[in-house]
Amino acid sequence: MKDEAVHTVIQERLRSIEQKHNVNILLAIESGSRAWGFASPDSDWDVRFIYVHREPWYFKVHAGRDVIETGIEQHPLGELDINGWELRKSLQLLHKSNPALMEWLQSPLLYRRNDLVMSQYENLAKIFFKPQASFQHYVSMAITNAREFLQKDQVRLKKYLYVLRPIFACLWIEQFGDMPPIEFHRLLERLLPDGSLRAEIDALLIKKMAGGEMEVADQIPAISAFIHTELARLKQIQFQVAALDAEAYEACDLFLMETIKKNS
Repeated sequence: MKDEAVHTVIQERLRSIEQKHNVNILLAIESGSRAWGFASPDSDWDVRFIYVHREPWYFKVHAGRDVIETGIEQHPLGELDINGWELRKSLQLLHKSNPALMEWLQSPLLYRRNDLVMSQYENLAKIFFKPQASFQHYVSMAITNAREFLQKDQVRLKKYLYVLRPIFACLWIEQFGDMPPIEFHRLLERLLPDGSLRAEIDALLIKKMAGGEMEVADQIPAISAFIHTELARLKQIQFQVAALDAEAYEACDLFLMETIKKNS
């Protein structure tokens, strides 16, 4: 019942954003731990969206702001964090294979989706996906989180998962060369279907999802050892970088132009 109530509030906030800023929201999703599949009872709601302005906005001499940030809202149903990127900005990030954007496109928790537009967008995302860029992003994320949060005898349980998820995303890219799924359980099912380490991670997930965001526990030796070994190995991996031809960028420009016209 709480999720349904929050969903209603989020839809109200999205409609308000469209009216206030005179935009059309093309995609709105849940990101963060809820999309990853290991939210705690008190996890906040991280809503991210892609929007398009009316056509005149794109013909101004001075470009307008290309993000909408509402600020964190302390709602009785939970903390709401709702932010969005303008379509052209998002496509610029797509050219760079921005991992956060790639995750938005895969979120299993949808609040809004223009199917016609987003099916074309997702096809472009497959073309612009760069394994090296995403791999380096996830390696850096895992290293930073491990250094910052896993050095003490007792650690916050959720921080283990904030290191494990990017490590398994790296393993996915290493083995399959395509976008890793956003859901942690899908990474585990394909890359670590069973064994003692899987049992330790499953037990960690149960504790994290049952407890609060701030729950602390002793380090888990098997998981800590896995993290140390894999990070040392993953840091050494390099991918060949393939250049895209001009047609890919032209297709992106055409998509932007047509989408603006259709939504004006």
